[in-house]
Amino acid sequence: MDVLYQVFLGPLRDIGNNPAFFGEVVIGGILAGMLYSLVALGFVLIFKASGVFNFAQGVMVLFAALTLVGLIERGAGVVPALLLTAVVMIVLAFGIERVVLRPLVNQEHIILFMAAVGLNFFLEGFGEVVWGV
Repeated sequence: MDVLYQVFLGPLRDIGNNPAFFGEVVIGGILAGMLYSLVALGFVLIFKASGVFNFAQGVMVLFAALTLVGLIERGAGVVPALLLTAVVMIVLAFGIERVVLRPLVNQEHIILFMAAVGLNFFLEGFGEVVWGV
């Protein structure tokens, strides 16, 4: 009976005792879910457009996070850092499209797959060189 109380009634008691924490958990869960849905949407769009699973997408998110944190640590405010990060990622996306992906149009899928894997390793190392580990 004690286990049933801890599983079903204990959390409700904790919510009643600390509603601010419950609100934080709900908001954090909603934001995490939105982030996961955006990443999944990106995977689906890239796969449907190219027919290749892009392994570099996760590292692009990592590079954006490193850029944002690096700019904030160097004294930029949050809003300017967000705007600069958006600009950096747009320039990076156009550069990757022009330099890496455009020359590989109409190539075999394995070539595009290996280019995505190589881009993954390059961006991970480049982010660490520019912003530190």
